[in-house]
Amino acid sequence: MIRTTTTITTRTTSRTRSLFSSIASPLTEPVLPSSENQEPGPLVNTQLLLSILCKPNWQKDPYFKKIIPSISPTHLTSLFSECGPHNLNPHTALALFNLLSQRPAFKPNVQSYSSLLLNILVPGRLLGVAEKIRIAMVRSCESAQDAEFVLRVLRKMNDTSVGGGGGEVMFKLTLRCYNMILMSLARFLMIDEMKRVYMEVLDDKIPPNIYTFNTMINAYCKLGDVVQAELYLSKILQAGLRPDVHTYTSLILGHCRRKDVDSAFRIFKVMPHKGCRRNEVSYTNLIHGFCEAGKVDEALKLFVHMGDDDCHPTVRTYTVLICALCGSGRKTEALNLFEEMIEKGCEPNVHTYTVLIDDMCKDNKLAKAKEIFDAMSEKGLIPSVVTYNALIDGYCKEGSIDAAFEIFDLMESNNCSPNVRTYNELICGFCKAREVHKAMALLSKMLDKKLLPTLITYNLLIHGQCKEGHLDSAFRLVNLMNENGMIPDQWTYSSLIDTLCKKGRVEEAHSLLDSLGGKGIRANEVIFTALIDGYCKADKIDFACRLLEKMLAENCFPNSWTLNVLMDGLCRGNKTHEASQLLERMVHRGVKPTVVTYSILIEQMLKEYAFDHAQNIFDQMVSLGHKPDVCTYTSFLLAYCNQGKLKEAEEVMAKMIEQGVLPDYITYTVLIDGYAREGLIHRAFDIFKCMVEAGCEPSQYTYSVLIKHLMKEKWLNESRHRIGQESNPNVTSINIADVWKLMEFDTALALFEKMNEHGCTPNAKTYTAIIIGLSREGRFEVAWRLVDHMTKSGISPGEDIYNALVDCCCSLGMYGEALAMIDTMIRYGLSPDLDSYKLLVCGLFDEGNIEKAKAAFCSLLHHGYNHDEVVWKLLIDGLLKRGLVDRCSELVDIMKEKGCQFSPQTHTMLIEGLFDRTQGRER
Repeated sequence: MIRTTTTITTRTTSRTRSLFSSIASPLTEPVLPSSENQEPGPLVNTQLLLSILCKPNWQKDPYFKKIIPSISPTHLTSLFSECGPHNLNPHTALALFNLLSQRPAFKPNVQSYSSLLLNILVPGRLLGVAEKIRIAMVRSCESAQDAEFVLRVLRKMNDTSVGGGGGEVMFKLTLRCYNMILMSLARFLMIDEMKRVYMEVLDDKIPPNIYTFNTMINAYCKLGDVVQAELYLSKILQAGLRPDVHTYTSLILGHCRRKDVDSAFRIFKVMPHKGCRRNEVSYTNLIHGFCEAGKVDEALKLFVHMGDDDCHPTVRTYTVLICALCGSGRKTEALNLFEEMIEKGCEPNVHTYTVLIDDMCKDNKLAKAKEIFDAMSEKGLIPSVVTYNALIDGYCKEGSIDAAFEIFDLMESNNCSPNVRTYNELICGFCKAREVHKAMALLSKMLDKKLLPTLITYNLLIHGQCKEGHLDSAFRLVNLMNENGMIPDQWTYSSLIDTLCKKGRVEEAHSLLDSLGGKGIRANEVIFTALIDGYCKADKIDFACRLLEKMLAENCFPNSWTLNVLMDGLCRGNKTHEASQLLERMVHRGVKPTVVTYSILIEQMLKEYAFDHAQNIFDQMVSLGHKPDVCTYTSFLLAYCNQGKLKEAEEVMAKMIEQGVLPDYITYTVLIDGYAREGLIHRAFDIFKCMVEAGCEPSQYTYSVLIKHLMKEKWLNESRHRIGQESNPNVTSINIADVWKLMEFDTALALFEKMNEHGCTPNAKTYTAIIIGLSREGRFEVAWRLVDHMTKSGISPGEDIYNALVDCCCSLGMYGEALAMIDTMIRYGLSPDLDSYKLLVCGLFDEGNIEKAKAAFCSLLHHGYNHDEVVWKLLIDGLLKRGLVDRCSELVDIMKEKGCQFSPQTHTMLIEGLFDRTQGRER
């Protein structure tokens, strides 16, 4: 029990001195900030400092002046714990504490306060000052752990007498100190401790005041527990006190937190009748409640009437409304309110700016978001981690990973520590950009920063590995999840099952589905649909249909995507009648067909050149309120082009644009191919120009179509000059997949010339598409000539080009050239892909160039790759699969020498792999 008044008696002091020392000392280290956990600097010697403090003019001592910047709260805690009022004058100790506290870089913590209080001031009987220090200690709590520490100190202090100078001091808590500790506990919603402290107030026969009751009410209301809050309201009345504005404002908050805005409004209306004036917080709490309930217009009406009670909107009032307007899509009103806020002299805070920045990013207005961010910084406001995360997320979703990393670097340079969400957003960005090795490197950085990856982190990485087709790495990540106590969920397995199906491993995918029940995971519609799609792609339509029945039997309701993939499978198998029956059945079950559903049927009709039937389905789709999309129109376009009906194709294109449907790269490429096949190459490039001017990026397929027809045109021109000579029968019938096998450098130059004639200057993406196409077919010489042409044109090759060239060199056994390519990448700050490194290192070992292989491996270890992934891809999937056991062991030793850490699960996998290969080699 905590006592409450100050008395002095005569007892011995040794027991109490040691008791108080035990309160301060054992609890000091675990709750210190990381910067304070370090060993004291070499210049700070506690005993020497004590000897200086015993001098009359200690402030002027040269040693003291030298070490004062190095003295930390930890040093003070040690000093005061080792001393007492007999060894260190309490006034001197207090003067030192105050002197250090005036320095901006020094912030006393709860341990330094308690050490001064328990070991110096109370035993020295400076009780008036001790009370102020006690209050300051309570106010200095920055975490729940701090509050628990302070509470233990206060309880021990109240139950124990402190001796000094032949007497004993009972330094008991006042009601003010009780109320302060209740406020501190309320900050961290430590409601159980608050109840205990409240009971201790009563046990000590101290009458609670309105401040005590309001603190309890407010804490319960923050949790939305109005029932408990109203019990304390009744205690106010029982004590003969009157509820005040803080009481009612807390109750408004409580009702709003439990989504009962009507009850909150009733309390708001009754306040004047209870003689209680509403204040800005009363209004803001209710406005926030209305906004949370989606009643933004009611919130705005309340906002307008604030002046009726002589209340003025605060920065929080404006921010709450701006946030609600942004969330409701009323962006213009939000910006107008922001301008009004500034005009009325209410300066926006970090949260206000963050709301606008986040909304601009979600609306893909990154330039405006950055403008607001810069304006905020110019006003001297320090962005929070939430602000930075909003921008990083916006850039990542736009695909501007470099810009996102600039914000990340700025964040770290401004001493704002990234959190798990920051890393998750960057990991998501890299995975979307198909740079999963960089995402894995961020996982390493997270772990280095002692940030625990979440289920979202692992799911993003697993999805990224699956997207790249790296199934082994994806399954290893699942094992890593389990090792770290993270349980895979539906989304984890949906990525794995979908990728297995895409790789044609449908039976493995089905086995994985069957295993989910034993893992306590219920398959959802995404998992079933992925597997149904897999069976359809594998031409096993009957299996797909049976899986639909299983899905229904397990009460997993199909969605429109399920319907679409199964209909697509049936149409591909020329089972149009069955597809129509399936559509009727699913509609009867409540599955709504989408524009994609009808487009699948239309595409099938057009493949059979049943234009009238396709048009009927199109008209039916429109009559049902479905707006045709780009795929619908492109199906018609392709059918007309395949029949050489270019006029009809142009009419489809015109109608499409008239309906506000933007053509995509497939639409344009189909039309380009249509014109070129009719020998209208100039018109094909006109369409290409329209494509570029519309902001639609040409794909590798677009360039392959153009190159195919340029090659055909070249052959036709050459054949005219070779009358009577043997003609080349291959070019006119060239398959689009063979373009990169046959293309020569002069064809690329012809393409660039045509592009320039039509005002479409070749850019980095043009070169990248062509060079990658050539590299994949082993056409290194032509690809390298294009790199030279590219650099002479003032365009720098990017990572994609270099990685493609490295892979090309390795496939041709040109390991020296591949090594030089990787060195060039590193010199220009580019990151070679781990798969490229695997091909190079394994190839150099195969070639017998051991030292260069090891050098290349050491090089990659210096560039921040995730060490688990390095082991998985280079050692296990690379060297061990090639039977290079000894080389693998040598590289493991190199990793150990360099202090590279990898997970126990990876280590076990590596040892098992080495053992299996060694046993196999011996046999």
